Amino acid sequence: MTRKGFVVHDVYPYLRVRDSRAAIDFCQRAFGATELFRLVEPTTGRIGHAEIKIGKTVIMLSDEFPEYGIVGPKSIAGTSFTMHLHVDDADAWIERAVAEGATLVRAPSDAFYGERSGTVRDPEGHEWLIGHAIEEVSVEEMQRRYNALFGGQP
Repeated sequence: MTRKGFVVHDVYPYLRVRDSRAAIDFCQRAFGATELFRLVEPTTGRIGHAEIKIGKTVIMLSDEFPEYGIVGPKSIAGTSFTMHLHVDDADAWIERAVAEGATLVRAPSDAFYGERSGTVRDPEGHEWLIGHAIEEVSVEEMQRRYNALFGGQP
């Protein structure tokens, strides 16, 4: 149910990075991203806003602007979220990402929820969960398998 004036049209991930140019280049090489545009600050050359497209998804990004509290994973020594790429062949995509400079966090494996997936960390410190479907699993079956992972029923 939506209320007039309270309609969400889209949700865009917005990445903060130390080096937007390098991040865009990495995403182009590793994930086949297309750059849509960028806005460059005329005095410092920092990218204030850029948009790339991976598959059907637009991802926004900018350089760090610490004077405004805008910092990325390298500055905070970690990240609090993972981008999930649902692809045709997770193993091949992970292999390519690593060849292009990503760090392997978790090798591809089959998961209880019906996906083969693994995780890489890009050179800027963002994590990407990359997976493909291997079976359709109902929510009830996923919960059963999840419970079994943790030693039984709740």
